[in-house]
Amino acid sequence: MTRYGDGLAVVTVTYSPGETLDGFLTTLAAATTRPVTVVLADNGSTDGVPERAAAEHDHVEFLPTGGNLGYGAAANRGVAGLPDDIGWVVVANPDLSWGAGSLDVLLEAAKRWPRGGAFGPLIREPNGVVYPSARQLPALGRGLGHAAFAKVWPDNPWTAEYRQEKAAVRERTAGWLSGSCLLLRREAFDSVDGFDPRYFMYFEDVDLGDRLGRAGWLNVYVPDAEVTHIGGHSTARASKRMLAAHHSSAYRYLADRHQGPLWAPLRLAVRAGLGLRLRLVTRG
Repeated sequence: MTRYGDGLAVVTVTYSPGETLDGFLTTLAAATTRPVTVVLADNGSTDGVPERAAAEHDHVEFLPTGGNLGYGAAANRGVAGLPDDIGWVVVANPDLSWGAGSLDVLLEAAKRWPRGGAFGPLIREPNGVVYPSARQLPALGRGLGHAAFAKVWPDNPWTAEYRQEKAAVRERTAGWLSGSCLLLRREAFDSVDGFDPRYFMYFEDVDLGDRLGRAGWLNVYVPDAEVTHIGGHSTARASKRMLAAHHSSAYRYLADRHQGPLWAPLRLAVRAGLGLRLRLVTRG
């Protein structure tokens, strides 16, 4: 395995990010005192913003992926091109606003968790509400209970257990961390071959957290580091295409973990149930 240095890079996947990228880069400057390289893994932007940002900032690199590869595959492309002196990689959405010192706080936490593979900050939505970004893995019962009842019974026990919204706000391990902002130990990321490129959108972070855990690494929630996700996480504004991608990825995640002929009836039932749920949430 490659031995990496202690350098830091930020990889963000761009797809016509608009004015949010300026805020991302401006607030990043106050998030760490360390020199940082920024790679814009671009999935086919048409607004010219990523190219302009790279031209205006010496530490920003524009990396066209050749098409719309999806989030995980584009992030992988950005990480793969980094030199060996980069041992710490942040994968983050371009519609993110960094809290002052937030990245340095994540790096300090990494010193306390030598088996930490991924570190995630506290994520706020634009209205100040804390987004539940450090969750349990969606095991079969927990995941299906959440999928079935979250919309009609928000306080159901499966959703409460899965989202961990009532858990104490403290530094702790989690099943997985939101991919909108992740500090990754590059050694750990490489050990599981990065994101699974089969996930075009959604669940690539859930899958990564699970595979890191299976490989002996920890996913660590660090709420002393704060960022704001400008774009928000609400599916209320999501298109039908995005919702369809979410349900497709959910099926892939569960099906991958229940393979073989004995699980075939369950996979069929899960597919049918998720299909019904998709029709209900996109109705009208």
